[in-house]
Amino acid sequence: MKKVILLGGLLALIVTTSLQAQNKETTTTSIPKFEIKVITSVESIVPMGLGRSRIISSNVERDYSEFSSNQTEDDNTRNKSKRKNIRVKDFEETKLLNFYNIGGIRFQNIAANDAVISSKLTTMISKGWDLVFVTSAVESDAGEGDDQGIFITRYIFKRKL
Repeated sequence: MKKVILLGGLLALIVTTSLQAQNKETTTTSIPKFEIKVITSVESIVPMGLGRSRIISSNVERDYSEFSSNQTEDDNTRNKSKRKNIRVKDFEETKLLNFYNIGGIRFQNIAANDAVISSKLTTMISKGWDLVFVTSAVESDAGEGDDQGIFITRYIFKRKL
């Protein structure tokens, strides 16, 4: 009888240890690690085709914490980050067509931009990136004398490391 109890206790110890090891392995490997990539398209809505339209994608990473400061009631000193340290000079620039030409809005240009942007998004997805969010905004003609305007779209991708 003592052998059965001893064998049962040993078996319970082995099972418990095995389950704890599996649980520990699951806990450490189940924390997903991701990277995020932002692609921005800027399409000009300046009349007469005078603007510049592009897809922009940074080729370098920046650590936001290097350019951040914490503001408190007791310490509200200004963030001293230098613009030149934040600026990125290594990026991919893909030319797009402007929405307007000398004759007005140009629908062929919009269709061409859609094709180029679709190609970029397809390439990103084929490289393992998942498109998780899209946001856009417009700064357009504010009336007489304001001939500025852009249509900007940010495509936010995520992939596991």
